[in-house]
Amino acid sequence: MAKRRVCVVTGSRAEYGLLSVVMRAIQQDADLELQVVATGMHLSPEFGLTWRVLEDDGFPIDAKVEMLLSSDSPVGIAKSIGLGTMGCADAFDRLKPDILLLLGDRFEILAAAQAALVARIPIAHIAGGDTTEGAFDEAIRHSITKMAHLHFVTNEGAAKRVRQLGENPEQIHVVGSPGIDQIRSLKLLTRQELAQELCFDFKEKNLLVTFHPVTLEDIPAKQQFQELLDALDQLGNGTGLIFTKPNADTDGREIIAMIDAYVATRPHTRAYTSLGQLRYLSAMAQVDAVVGNSSSGLYEAPSFGKPTVNIGDRQKGRLQASSVVNCGADAGEILAAIGEALHRDCSGAVNPYGDGHGAERIVSLLKQLGDPKALLKKHFHEVAL
Repeated sequence: MAKRRVCVVTGSRAEYGLLSVVMRAIQQDADLELQVVATGMHLSPEFGLTWRVLEDDGFPIDAKVEMLLSSDSPVGIAKSIGLGTMGCADAFDRLKPDILLLLGDRFEILAAAQAALVARIPIAHIAGGDTTEGAFDEAIRHSITKMAHLHFVTNEGAAKRVRQLGENPEQIHVVGSPGIDQIRSLKLLTRQELAQELCFDFKEKNLLVTFHPVTLEDIPAKQQFQELLDALDQLGNGTGLIFTKPNADTDGREIIAMIDAYVATRPHTRAYTSLGQLRYLSAMAQVDAVVGNSSSGLYEAPSFGKPTVNIGDRQKGRLQASSVVNCGADAGEILAAIGEALHRDCSGAVNPYGDGHGAERIVSLLKQLGDPKALLKKHFHEVAL
């Protein structure tokens, strides 16, 4: 019997960090054949050419889809989506996957979903049903859910929302976040090893800082990020700061320029275009708190017993552990939240996103699936009000 071809599309370091453990499980299964399409930031020198990380990790790339324009304006992003749809259409026509596996809510993944929809390729979607009110990722995520046929959600609340979108309850499976699998399986770097890797001198207190543009906010991302920098300045040189730069979102390059300028004059800080999953999770394990508006502060940080200062509305509505401290994008509020986080005991925090066995559940369900083509005609399942 021919192996079932499962095609994974990845466009950024963020979703690859969650997907890689699932990709490994597919690759190692005798009944499945992994196909890999790299696109978006993976192919950009500006964002570190991270397609090489995939190959270094043992994942040969079957297709590279160039789509990322140098502009991060709304017009540039929209045009990038169009290029991605065209490129994925060609890639899927050549690879002829039996099913497409997508994760999350980025615009690169929307492009892949659109190409698969009209090509009649069934889509399995990881992490649908979450809510994030401060960014247009929310609409993208729900759009992919409606184009998808098999749903691997991270929690029961997300499963309920996918049902509310009219999806077949029999095709909705709570598997948890595969990012927790990664934490469970990786041998993290020690503080000394990480310090050498990053050329970073850990201080008495240390923070991991990631701030992405908030694409639905009236207050510009630049202004919000400046509030964060003003708050961090008040901590002084005794607090080490590790910045990870934002993704290729609208106005992301403004934030990157601000990070570079900030770090250039402050020796207790370092900034990185892409840490990679091992160094990023190792840093999370070693710092005293995670600060910013990245989903990793909600998905992964609780598993380390680390507090998260979650700024603004970008993650509003997402399920949160007791280790998360929320605040507005105001320097005073951010500083107060950091102070609260550093004094909060998070050792007993329970991660609401699963137990670290999501990848094996996903692979098992992909194998148990009958003819994937049978999923293509979907009936809208009404929810009783």
